[in-house]
Amino acid sequence: MASNCSSSCSSGSSWTPKQNKLFEKALAKYDKDTPDRWQNVARAVGGKSAEEVKRHYELLVQDLRHIESGSVPFPNYRSN
Repeated sequence: MASNCSSSCSSGSSWTPKQNKLFEKALAKYDKDTPDRWQNVARAVGGKSAEEVKRHYELLVQDLRHIESGSVPFPNYRSN
């Protein structure tokens, strides 16, 4: 069941908070040197394909790059 999802597709909407937490834990467990990393991450998350978790990861990395480059302003917290 491969979905043809372009970059305009909001992948975040179909991920539950629980799946995101499992995804984060799986990323920590299966680093970039792990063979079949995305299959392992998908299995740990449940209900997602290897392609879906890889895409989710790529979007996360993109978001982090935007934040680190200063494209996304940090909230202005007032100090006491």
